[in-house]
Amino acid sequence: MKTGQAWRVGMGDMQILPGPRHRPPMKRPTWIIVLVSLVTVFLICAYMYPPQSSAACYVFSSRGCEAISNWLPPAPARELTDEELASRAVIRDILNTPPTKSEKSKIAFMFLTPGSLPFEKLWEKFFHGHEGKFSVYVHASKEKTVHLSRYFVNRDIHSDQVIWGKISMVDAERRLLAHALKDPANQHFVLLSDSCVPLHNFDYIYNYLMHTNISFVDCFQDPGPHGNGRYSEHMLPEIEKKDFRKGAQWFSMKRQHAVIVMADTLYYSKFRDYCKASVTKCYFISILHLILKPGLEGRNCIADEHYLPTFFHIADPGGIANWSITHVDWSERKWHPKSYKARDITKQLVKNITSIDVSVHVTSDEKKEVQMWPCLWNGEQRPCYLFARKFYPEALDNLLMLFSNYTTI
Repeated sequence: MKTGQAWRVGMGDMQILPGPRHRPPMKRPTWIIVLVSLVTVFLICAYMYPPQSSAACYVFSSRGCEAISNWLPPAPARELTDEELASRAVIRDILNTPPTKSEKSKIAFMFLTPGSLPFEKLWEKFFHGHEGKFSVYVHASKEKTVHLSRYFVNRDIHSDQVIWGKISMVDAERRLLAHALKDPANQHFVLLSDSCVPLHNFDYIYNYLMHTNISFVDCFQDPGPHGNGRYSEHMLPEIEKKDFRKGAQWFSMKRQHAVIVMADTLYYSKFRDYCKASVTKCYFISILHLILKPGLEGRNCIADEHYLPTFFHIADPGGIANWSITHVDWSERKWHPKSYKARDITKQLVKNITSIDVSVHVTSDEKKEVQMWPCLWNGEQRPCYLFARKFYPEALDNLLMLFSNYTTI
């Protein structure tokens, strides 16, 4: 009995612990974890394995790789190829060579034309009385030239066919430079077209070019379809997209720069092989560029608009002015610049052009960004243009009357 009582007391004094509560399972935000993981993996892969095609940059947004590259940490510096090391060593040595200017220094006027020059009489008036300070070279790609001025007689060089948009245009420029470099007195080299005219007298132009240590090569960055949209990844590793530049082909360069252009084979070969335009399909491709923002892998690339600007941006960016001293009017925003007929030739036209002291470029993307910077000559803002182009041959007589006395211009 004692034993049973003891048991009953023990049971009464025992604490009965509550059983485990059955809670509903936790709703973990699995979809957030998966999404964050996918984004992390994507960014790591984008950093380690950047897109090899420009089209991949536009998968998620129109800004594409630009936005990603701005957010990611900078990639490690690339090791230069053997060809780049050799090229840069040669370029550095040439640029470190001091110029040999003297009273006998000359300007080489290099005319790139399909045939005879319609403004030879005007150029004769411009050159007259300045013998010994200039040289003339003519590259006529289509027709045999007939010269009316003594300054142009026997100044034709060996010429090959030139096709717009093709590397043959660059070849013609280099051919002119090669012939002009034979004369050690030539210290500045100006590329001109058959539609070009001088805007100032000879002394003004001579002093403008000879008394500065830079070259006037047009160069700007255009992120649109007619700029970086023409870039091809086949130019890697030597030419990266961030270094791809655009500009007008009409240059004026000092002798050291002319020499490095002739010495270059590395960058020239990239444009020869991967910067090509189809003349017959040019309009069609341009329309596609407006639809397909990434571009067509360099197939609408115009070599003479990109080779020299890109080359100098890489080789000697501080040695060029980034604008051309030859004026052309693109204000009408058409496929071709404005041309001047006889009725357009007035003193006011020349005054308007020669008073411009700001260089203007407009990008080809949707933003149509206007890039402006002052034309600085030895640190001083001065008028940009020494020449102008796109004059019809019919304007000759009016130009002769307007520039009847070049010594006062």
